[in-house]
Amino acid sequence: MADPQAATLTQLRNIQSKTGKTIAQLHALLSVSGLTKVGECRSLLMAQCQLGYGDANAVALLFGKPMPALDASAVPPATMAPVGDPLDAIYAGAKSHLRPLHAAVMAVIAGFGKFEEAPKKSYISLRRKKQFAMLGPATKDLMEIGLNAKDLPHHARLKVQPPGAMCQATIRIALVEDIDSDLTRWLKQAFDAAG
Repeated sequence: MADPQAATLTQLRNIQSKTGKTIAQLHALLSVSGLTKVGECRSLLMAQCQLGYGDANAVALLFGKPMPALDASAVPPATMAPVGDPLDAIYAGAKSHLRPLHAAVMAVIAGFGKFEEAPKKSYISLRRKKQFAMLGPATKDLMEIGLNAKDLPHHARLKVQPPGAMCQATIRIALVEDIDSDLTRWLKQAFDAAG
């Protein structure tokens, strides 16, 4: 009998090859659209990315869920099934509308290279050799990003944290439009500093 997880991984890799976009980039497109229903997301992917029904459906079904490693050498398929999505608890209730914003930030960071996600109770820690960022809701309307980089510029959007804090600076965002070139540069600086 064929392994369904292996088949899904192959399908996702093929989608990336066909479109020239990573699954994270396709999910970022869905985040920006504001769509949440699988059927709506599937239709958007079929129209904008020229994906067939099955491929668009596979991408839409994974939207907002933990992504399996798509590098064939990374993890054996049997260990890839998530036990539960920690984002369900972090972005529950009145904070649920912030989840697409989280996905859009993650799509930007995914473009920098490999890193590890370590879910905590109220945020996700992002690590390389050390933690470089933290993402989670600050209020019901704002997402907070903690940045670990010693030489961040003085900027009105960055709130410098006291010595010994988990991050050197934080920034709060409310809209996908807040993920601009400044924020992308600061995220990349923190990513690079984490080795």
